[in-house]
Amino acid sequence: MKKIIQSIFFIAITFIINSVSASEINRIKVGNEDAKITIIAYESLTCSHCANFHKNVYPQLKKEFIDTGLVKIEFRHFPLDIIAFNASKIAQCRNDGNSEILETLYANQQKWVKGNNASEANDNLKKFIEEQGINIDFKRCITDKRIEDFVLNDRIEGSKEFKVNATPTIIINNEKFEKSLNYKNLKKSLEKMI
Repeated sequence: MKKIIQSIFFIAITFIINSVSASEINRIKVGNEDAKITIIAYESLTCSHCANFHKNVYPQLKKEFIDTGLVKIEFRHFPLDIIAFNASKIAQCRNDGNSEILETLYANQQKWVKGNNASEANDNLKKFIEEQGINIDFKRCITDKRIEDFVLNDRIEGSKEFKVNATPTIIINNEKFEKSLNYKNLKKSLEKMI
């Protein structure tokens, strides 16, 4: 009986420690926390379709729905390769929930997504971050186990909970958006929910 109680105690402590560690990482979000509609965007920072979403869909979405308090958006990581994985860790590194680094990476994707191997790509990513004047400790960000686990957990959760298998994948109030991802289709879906 004593061993069972000890086992339960250690499992509970492990769960609490893991919960505390996970809660120390702030999700990248934009919008009113109490918005009626929540959009979750599963993305990979090396995905050209994701960059296109940030260039051609997100600005209108932000202006008409997010800035007006109707919608909030959460950006979740679904890296498709090691370069995207490291870029996700950089985007998450300040741990302030701000989308500034994420937006900068998407807006300038072609400047840093290059190289013949992961090492060259990391060097290009580091150089780009420095050129942009983004003040972070690149090495610490890339090697931070908590951030790494956070990014990987986003990908695992996306696969399990929403059957994400491509990027970008948009989830609106826990329902997968199945239409072609353009602003017109997204706007129609959102207007039906308001």
